[in-house]
Amino acid sequence: MTVSKSSVQAISALEKLFEEHFNVKAEHIEMLPISGSDRRYYRLSNGKKSAIGTYNTNIAENNTYYYFTELFRKHGINVPEVYKTSKDRFFYLQQDLGSTSLFDQLMKEGYTPAVRQNFHKALTQLAKVQWIAGREVDFNQCFSTKQFDEKAIMADLMYFKYYFADLQKIHYNKAELVDEMESLSKELGRIQPQMLMYRDFQSRNLMLYNDEVYLIDYQGGMQGPPQYDIASLLWQAKAQLPDAWKEDLLNGYIRALQDLHIPRMDEIHFRRGYVQFVLLRILQVLGAYGYRGLIEHKPHFISSIGPALKNLQSFLSDNPQTPAYPTMRSLLERLSTADMQQVFAQPKRADDAKLQVTITSFSYKNGIPKSSSPHGGGYVFDCRGLLNPGRYAAYKHLTGKDLAVQHFLERETLMPQFLAHVFSLVSLNVEDYLSRGFEQLSVSFGCTGGQHRSVYAAEQLASYLSNRYNVPVSVTHLNEKKWVLQEEKETEKEPE
Repeated sequence: MTVSKSSVQAISALEKLFEEHFNVKAEHIEMLPISGSDRRYYRLSNGKKSAIGTYNTNIAENNTYYYFTELFRKHGINVPEVYKTSKDRFFYLQQDLGSTSLFDQLMKEGYTPAVRQNFHKALTQLAKVQWIAGREVDFNQCFSTKQFDEKAIMADLMYFKYYFADLQKIHYNKAELVDEMESLSKELGRIQPQMLMYRDFQSRNLMLYNDEVYLIDYQGGMQGPPQYDIASLLWQAKAQLPDAWKEDLLNGYIRALQDLHIPRMDEIHFRRGYVQFVLLRILQVLGAYGYRGLIEHKPHFISSIGPALKNLQSFLSDNPQTPAYPTMRSLLERLSTADMQQVFAQPKRADDAKLQVTITSFSYKNGIPKSSSPHGGGYVFDCRGLLNPGRYAAYKHLTGKDLAVQHFLERETLMPQFLAHVFSLVSLNVEDYLSRGFEQLSVSFGCTGGQHRSVYAAEQLASYLSNRYNVPVSVTHLNEKKWVLQEEKETEKEPE
């Protein structure tokens, strides 16, 4: 089965579920942006009837989602209703909660009373997940890891070591650090209580719908410490919640436990454990940002490293005894200095910087464009080895600037891997040219029609360079006047 065929089959299967549930056919289908998983999401609608269709070949993960959804809804927890599932369990139709997350509201409105109230609502829902649903959960239903134990904690710590610490130009005793990490993982693995842990409880996974907060993406739930989830929300790097908010929201969570009449909760012990899991979450997030940003070169994750290091610096300043391991403490202090934060900060354009980057997309049927650079340097990348969206009717009359084409290229082709290599190569020259005072660098992307793949790649590189280096970038699509935007034109045949 080819990837393009699987996409068509997914839409067909979800259309069938939609019609069976609503007794009408879906008139509009929209592929939703990529998440951090392999799941594919589509919004299907007909008039006022709307639903989110999901396709995931990991049946075990789907079964966990179905199980938790039923359990949470039983206890009045705000999660989307699953309307219908396919017989093979690959496809399911669920309630459409709109497109506004708590993170979106925070970014739009700032630190307003309304936003803080929604954070309180989210923590109240979390308390019910952990302590009410958690009382009767069958952890054998967890599709991957059943418990956040010493091994899982050590995996998070090593993730940070390999994908962030080891990528920085800082020398430290690696053997001593691993020994300390093993001791810390044992220490954290013994912390009680052990309830139902959400695992990725952050504001992007909290949707605002009908003036309530709804939870999504809880497939990764497992047995573990409830403090980890609170740390995930309150110390989310991009959110940068004020210290006063963090304390108020933690107090609100504890009040929610009291309202739920949760017995045998030692508040002092709970708060002490919370501090330790804040540190673990910060390190796990830095590992993820390092892998996604420094290894895969994804701009969103690179831009998140600076705020995460600021979080780490703030944590270490407020907690001089945590971590109580000398090698780890020394390493973390050096990683979170103002100078290190500046390395990953949005760079300011130097007044004397001369470099300008010219990016073009073109059609190979018109030949490779000549470089405008006076020294004749630059790159030309051939995108024709990637699956062409223009072959399919749904994308034929769109361009690489359209969301539908972007989602296709990101999900159905090797474009992400292709661009990761492009970013690495171009960055090498940009950094060298900046240091040497060069004035111009040209980069061109070509494909068959100069309309889909090359256009998308050019726009993505421009975004990456603007965010990473803050250099002036111009983008020109040379074949724009000949783009196939009308039904009467035929798609060019791919080269053999």
